[in-house]
Amino acid sequence: MSADLLKAAWGYRGFIYGSVKREFQSRYRNSLLGALWNIINPLAMIIVYTVIFSQLMRARLTGVDNNLAYGIYLCAGLLTWGFFQEMIARGQSVFLDNGNMLKKLSFPRITLPIISVLSSLVNFSIIFALFIGFLLVTGNAPNLSMLAIFPLILLQIVFAMSLGIILGVLNVFFRDVGQFMSVVLQFWFWFTPIIYPLNIAPKAAQKWIELNPMTAVAQAYQGIFVYGEWPNWHSLWPTCVIALILFILALRLFRKRAGEIVDEL
Repeated sequence: MSADLLKAAWGYRGFIYGSVKREFQSRYRNSLLGALWNIINPLAMIIVYTVIFSQLMRARLTGVDNNLAYGIYLCAGLLTWGFFQEMIARGQSVFLDNGNMLKKLSFPRITLPIISVLSSLVNFSIIFALFIGFLLVTGNAPNLSMLAIFPLILLQIVFAMSLGIILGVLNVFFRDVGQFMSVVLQFWFWFTPIIYPLNIAPKAAQKWIELNPMTAVAQAYQGIFVYGEWPNWHSLWPTCVIALILFILALRLFRKRAGEIVDEL
């Protein structure tokens, strides 16, 4: 993020923090269990996937002698994808969803994508903490390779936030962008080795799946939690380059069209 945008965002850090806090609180305001649903839902997902796929269906991963291996593999991939998809979904609608606020208040517009990313990060952190807790309870605690999670999360944030800003700006001027991206994400999910290991895909398809920038990210998470391996950093370079290019394009598009967004809303 360029210096002036970063400075503007930092100057409104209280606004960003307050917005993230209010969004989290408002989600469960009229709920009897409140924020407990933020724990119950992901915990249920983790238990269902590990029990059903690893126990009842007896799904296995080659080279891993662990009854829960496939369930852990699946959860690691789904957590990765869920974080990415939520950032994209929030990003592509962030200006439309906050149209009234943009018209009534004067504040740096770049704060809106930052708020959406931080809100997604809060949700991901809760689910991720539950996942780690589950691994500890079941005796599958990750090793030091888990430290690689932090650069992976940063890479995901830059990639998804940049793509989200581009889609968010375009969605203001072309309202079909959001609908189109919803369809793209469905295909994108199945072209990412989350439900299946890459080596069981058809040979002809494997080459195309490897070109998917999210493939290396998902495999890095799965390698950490299933095999206890450090990511293959070399395989992540294409995703880093794509994320950087998207970041530059996002800033340029945002600067060029930020002044027109309010007029179009």
